[in-house]
Amino acid sequence: MYSERLIEHFRNPRNTGELNSPGVTVEVSNPACGDILRLSVLVQGGRIADARYRTRGCTASIAAGSALTEWLIGKGRTEAGALTTADIEASLGGLSGESRHAAVLCVDAVRALLKTGSL
Repeated sequence: MYSERLIEHFRNPRNTGELNSPGVTVEVSNPACGDILRLSVLVQGGRIADARYRTRGCTASIAAGSALTEWLIGKGRTEAGALTTADIEASLGGLSGESRHAAVLCVDAVRALLKTGSL
């Protein structure tokens, strides 16, 4: 059901937790399934220098948050704004139809981050 990469991110999530000030934190949720993603980033020189996350949700959402933080580090506003659900799916080795909401949650978090104007 899940790819090896997804299971690896789930079992050994990267970049968990939150960043203190001057980090910026956003929180998004999926009302249909109840998953919540809290994303914190530290921006330096117009790029994301560090990223952390916390997720309350399913296996796919936990793994997707981990993959998202790895993907975000080093990105600028334009690159982060270009993130698609396909990018998250690819970094996890694919998602089944019922798990694609996890990639949507990640894209929603990045859009919320961009709206803060911190990046």
